[in-house]
Amino acid sequence: MNLTFKFDDEITVNRLGFGTMQLPGTGVWGPADDEANAVNVITTAIDHGVDFIDTADSYGPLFANIYLKRALAQR
Repeated sequence: MNLTFKFDDEITVNRLGFGTMQLPGTGVWGPADDEANAVNVITTAIDHGVDFIDTADSYGPLFANIYLKRALAQR
């Protein structure tokens, strides 16, 4: 099995991705208890080669997207 795959033969990403569903609060609702740590989890994943991150507006709702935005802004 290849360790990467391509979208439309243009963008190559690692097969191992990261799902952000558990970053918001309890029951995937509201903000995380430790928002800085939620951002650090994402930046750590990126630092270890993850370049395929799954998120959705309904996670939080929106909090997972906010944490991803903060993590990417640090890059």
